[in-house]
Amino acid sequence: MTFEPSTLASSRLLLVGDETWVESFADAVETKLGATVRTVSTEAHALESIRTRRPDAVVTAHRLPEASGLDLLREVRDRDATLPVIVATASGSEAIASEAIAAGVADYVRLDPAAGAADSVSKLLDRTGDAIETARRDRARRDRARQFDAILRDERTATWVLDADGFVDRMNRTARELSGRPGGSDGGDGPVAVSLWEHPHWSDSDRVQSDVRRVVEAALEGGFGNAVVIRGSDRGGTGESESTGDSGDGDVDRAVGDGDDADRAVIELSARPVTDDRGELVSVVVEGVDITDYADVERDLRRSEELHRVTLNNMTDTVLITDEEGEYTYVCPNVHFIFGYTADEIRELGTIDDLLGEDLFDREALAEEGVLKNIECTVSDEAGREHTLLVNVREVSIHDGTLLYSCRDITKRKQREQALATLQETAREFLYAGTDGEIARRVTADTPDVLGLEAAAVYRFDPDANALRPAAYSDGMKQAHGSLSPVDADGETLVGHAFVEDERLFLEDVHADDRLSDRSTDLRSAAFIPLGGNGVFVAGTTSVGAVDEVTRELADLLAATAEAAFDRIAREERLREQDRELQRRNDRLTSLNRINETIREVDRALVHAETREEVEHAVCELLTGDDRFRFAWIGSTNATGETLTPRAWAGAGKGYLDDQSVSVAASGVEPAGRTAATGEMTVIGNVPGGLREEEWRKTAVSRDYLSVVSVPLVYNDLTYGVLTVYAEEREAFSEMVQAVFAELGETIASAMGAIERKNALLTTSTTRVEFAVEDSTFLLSRLARGASCTVSYQGGARQTAEGSYVFVEVEGATVESVAAIARELLFVDSVREINATETGGVLRLRLSRPFLAEELADHGVVFHSASATPSSTNVVIDVPEGVDVSRIGRLLEETFEETRLVSKRTRDRAAGRDLHSRFLGELTDRQLEVVQTAYYGGFFESPRERSGEEIAETLDISSSAFYQHARAVQRKLFSALFDERNVEVADSP
Repeated sequence: MTFEPSTLASSRLLLVGDETWVESFADAVETKLGATVRTVSTEAHALESIRTRRPDAVVTAHRLPEASGLDLLREVRDRDATLPVIVATASGSEAIASEAIAAGVADYVRLDPAAGAADSVSKLLDRTGDAIETARRDRARRDRARQFDAILRDERTATWVLDADGFVDRMNRTARELSGRPGGSDGGDGPVAVSLWEHPHWSDSDRVQSDVRRVVEAALEGGFGNAVVIRGSDRGGTGESESTGDSGDGDVDRAVGDGDDADRAVIELSARPVTDDRGELVSVVVEGVDITDYADVERDLRRSEELHRVTLNNMTDTVLITDEEGEYTYVCPNVHFIFGYTADEIRELGTIDDLLGEDLFDREALAEEGVLKNIECTVSDEAGREHTLLVNVREVSIHDGTLLYSCRDITKRKQREQALATLQETAREFLYAGTDGEIARRVTADTPDVLGLEAAAVYRFDPDANALRPAAYSDGMKQAHGSLSPVDADGETLVGHAFVEDERLFLEDVHADDRLSDRSTDLRSAAFIPLGGNGVFVAGTTSVGAVDEVTRELADLLAATAEAAFDRIAREERLREQDRELQRRNDRLTSLNRINETIREVDRALVHAETREEVEHAVCELLTGDDRFRFAWIGSTNATGETLTPRAWAGAGKGYLDDQSVSVAASGVEPAGRTAATGEMTVIGNVPGGLREEEWRKTAVSRDYLSVVSVPLVYNDLTYGVLTVYAEEREAFSEMVQAVFAELGETIASAMGAIERKNALLTTSTTRVEFAVEDSTFLLSRLARGASCTVSYQGGARQTAEGSYVFVEVEGATVESVAAIARELLFVDSVREINATETGGVLRLRLSRPFLAEELADHGVVFHSASATPSSTNVVIDVPEGVDVSRIGRLLEETFEETRLVSKRTRDRAAGRDLHSRFLGELTDRQLEVVQTAYYGGFFESPRERSGEEIAETLDISSSAFYQHARAVQRKLFSALFDERNVEVADSP
């Protein structure tokens, strides 16, 4: 064997020994061939050198210090069976050669000293080169064997070895399992007398068998065959049989398909010929790889690519790819969604800087981060509209580009953010708004910024007029629609309908709605949003279809914010009003408490007062004491009734009464004169208010009299004067205080009346006054005219629990005729005949209202008698000393339609008056009723006109009860006569 010089030139040699040829051999190898040579002298050094760096061959001398070359050979073989070891010796023998061969020497070289050193070195070089070459070929064969074995053992690849006729010679386990054959060791269990394409594995499809056969036949012909077949499906693909070994992508394309069969398997087959040293075909190796997963991935990838293609064409984000100079390498088809340009027009615009602006990002930052996100920029589209974009920039290597830009249009979101920021600011300002007008003006002013609509208005509901009135509107609304007018809240208009139905209206074109009240308006798109019970918010524009979903949402938020602000104002106003009302109530309560305290003091003073003068002075002093009121006085009309005469006064500014004369008139005079004229309370809450109209106000204001109340002192229709009180603050007399003063006036008048009644009981002097009266409603007059007779009052007028009883005597007519007339009168509850004759008799009438005698008795005046004929009526009364006769006369004038004084004379009531009063005071109401009925019924006449039983029947009592009452009255009468020894005093004229 002749070796190539390059074999040694690229080898590493280890020379062992210290013989003379070793050094010559080393020099020859290094100088002539340029091989790497290392020389050691001992066995130990040689083994260490082999351990640290394995050489391609070891050349050792037979004789070594402390050992031999054969010993070294054996040590090497114990560690490495393939390292070629050449033993050289100049004194060899057959025995040494045999021993060397037995030890596994690669070559044994006997050097001939007689031939010369050069020949020995040359011989050794040749033998060493052959040994290295042989070792390399053996190593290559072993590597190929191991590789082939690894291929056969590859569980991922099915391998068939075919003979020169195409029959299966061997197959690995994977192929065996794929062929459905039982197991066995890799490498096969003997030839299988069947061609590969006839295996059952491929029998489910004629096309698959044909593809497998074509692959094998291509290899049998010395070429390379491959195909992708789909097992479990009629589909399949055949690749061109090529010697280049390229796989046909078309096969894979066809194998990918769209199938999702559960038993489907995609197999990629490849076949290559194996030749001998003469180039003759000896076998064919067929490999099959299951690429089902790959095919599925490829299919999914292509579907994903299609999905991405559709997505890129339809999504609103825009993707752009450029090189480092900003030139476009890719423009996505949907670029018009944002920019309005086509892809070609984008390229014609220039670089990416012309589209997105220069200095969009920092190139160094991108190189460091790899991606820069959410870069905000503003661009203009083809129509000149501005768009706010968020741009992400990423380093890529695709489509010949290095930078990928993804652009998202956030114009709407930015507008919404700005609108929400404005809305938030609006809400904050609403917190400090104090009136509805401020809120309405703020809403209309912020509408363009929040909604992007130039026209806005706020209508406020007026419950009194049941109308919606414009509280504020923007200039845009005025330009588009003109001035706004109130709208009826009847649901017939757009504004009214939104309010009444509490319904939001978002109209693409208001002109298409029948409820549009003004067809001349330039408004087109508009929103009508109710603000609860506060009104309606209107926003719009002159464009059709301009109110989108975002605008609706923001409009709802703005309206809700305004509604909450209006509600807050209303709540705060209610709270303020409640606070004011509470304060007013507290003030009234405080004032009322003071007045009540004053009233209690007045009541105590009235109880202890002995005269009318004491009452009047006590009232004035108490009302002005402790700074309660500034001035108070009581006056009464003079004899002519034209002016008021002061009777008592107290407080600051007493000269007020000296400065003027208080006239009695219904208007234009001092409040006291007005009250005296009308008999009603007069209240002036603001005296300075009419300073120029009435002279008395100037005098009052000069004394700090800023409010006045004047109260009539009236009890049982009898006037005792006028009480007038002045305060130094305006509106000092509230309704509650006025009510208290009205009661106070009655109380004062009642006290004065009580004093007069008390004095009337104590006095012995009276004035008997006779009046001729004309009144068609007077009881006696109506009975006399109705029956054409004379009817006289006989007494008995006394109020009981059952009513007021009166006894009347009839002369000139039957009592039956008079009783019939009396029963027709509404104020007569019942009529009883007490005594009757042919020409008259006595009747007892029960009245539903007090008789005149009772009203006079309340003032200490005694109703002495009354007599009525069809043409006239006379009334006689006894007025005690101390009671103003003229005042009683005025009372009768107010009672009857016409009154005329007939006579007046003074009488003295001495002990008889006391006896009469005491006797009547001892009787009960029932006893008085019984004895009066008996007296007027003639029981006490002689002879008796009616018996006791008849009187009892009249009274609806038993006769025994009648006699008991009669005897009781007699005992009390005799007791009054005899026990006190009273002597009747005759009346004096």
